[in-house]
Amino acid sequence: MRLTTKGRYAVTAMLDLAINQGVGPIALADIAQRQGISLSYLEQLFSRLRRRSLVSSVRGPGGGYNLARPAAEIFVAEVITAVDENVDTTRCGGAHNCREDGPCLTHDLWQVLSERIYDYLNRISLQDLVERKVVQEALHQERGRHVEVELDARAQSGDRRRAQAGA
Repeated sequence: MRLTTKGRYAVTAMLDLAINQGVGPIALADIAQRQGISLSYLEQLFSRLRRRSLVSSVRGPGGGYNLARPAAEIFVAEVITAVDENVDTTRCGGAHNCREDGPCLTHDLWQVLSERIYDYLNRISLQDLVERKVVQEALHQERGRHVEVELDARAQSGDRRRAQAGA
């Protein structure tokens, strides 16, 4: 199967956008930081996602990206194909020329598998992913880490103020 990091990162970034939808436009820098994806790589992916009307952009201060449609109406297969990925398990890329004189003996097997994978991914919406227990647990852990960092920063700020007051 030829699903590269391009498709995986696009789905991950779109899921991040779906999770954070409703708080205004989401900056790509925020997605990059949360998901550990290069900002320049995200810019390339979101350019393609915008062309396929999966996201909309807001320019200026406080700008960023929003989903162009509700998360329940955006399917994983659509995201993958938007970034020029395909779900193909055939050796020939679906060209029926696995061998010089035509398809290989198992071409139909791999073709059917590709179709089933695509159909499966085309039934899973971003909303379905948002609601999955694993995603919710990961989100809870991420928010917990964010709160810990924020509390630690406040504590350090209070320590500095007390040190300055005592000096």
